[in-house]
Amino acid sequence: MNLLSFGEIIWDIYGDSYTIGGAPLNLAAHSSLHGARSWLASAVGNDVLGMRALEHIKALGIKTDYISVSNDFQTGKCDITLGESGIPSYNILENVAYDRILLPSALNHDFDVIAFGTLALRTKQNRETLMHVLSNNSFGEVYADLNIRPPFYSRESVELCLSNATIVKISDEELPLVTLLLFGKSATVAEALDLIAKKYPKIKLILITQGEMGSLCYECQRKEIYSCKAEAVTAVSTVGAGDSYGATFLTWYMKTKNISLSMTLATKVSAFVVAHQEAIPENTKEFIKNIVP
Repeated sequence: MNLLSFGEIIWDIYGDSYTIGGAPLNLAAHSSLHGARSWLASAVGNDVLGMRALEHIKALGIKTDYISVSNDFQTGKCDITLGESGIPSYNILENVAYDRILLPSALNHDFDVIAFGTLALRTKQNRETLMHVLSNNSFGEVYADLNIRPPFYSRESVELCLSNATIVKISDEELPLVTLLLFGKSATVAEALDLIAKKYPKIKLILITQGEMGSLCYECQRKEIYSCKAEAVTAVSTVGAGDSYGATFLTWYMKTKNISLSMTLATKVSAFVVAHQEAIPENTKEFIKNIVP
């Protein structure tokens, strides 16, 4: 699988500790660990953190052909604090390098999947860049993980994701925000799945992650719901867990088209990530070797 992951590169800051992050980066890194060829479409500043970011990204096995270096804007940063049960809160800097991603309309590689979320779509330039790329290139699947980070989302960015995606991931925490934003009302999970599927006909699969409750996948054409129980784990941090779930599901779904298998493996990997402080634990590759069929 060739993956292009579009969006933010952010240094997650826990007190005095700096960790490279951003959902698109985490997605690309975890996909690479499953054997995908992953590119990141983003931007960093021409500063110390930007150069360190490029080194880290290459070390993670992610290709940097579509990462630009800005002389005018600094590399992205996010202050993170962890609350009860390891749930993170975010203070994300604005007006940074990844808010101005530069890409050619016609890409220089063939991609099976393009992935994106709402955070990098907070700027008009990035929304226009992404739409040019979607209009001028062919992708087997278009994956959108909404990854809503208030206040950096809007009806426009959510609809851009849902209108173009073939596979969508939404957390159970995000789902009420989405139904209120798009349909003006709250809805049960089943009602929300039906509403989204009817309004956005390109969507084939809707993944709903539910933390300790596990996850669901709605196959829109057949109107069939798949479910997967969560793995028992002592939570250390949920940072990156959703990205690891999405990456694992994507790579295995593209390999096998087996929804249940892809969900099972995604659940195991995301539980492993939750048990660690890091979004990409050092021994993730070894863990994956022990669980794949």
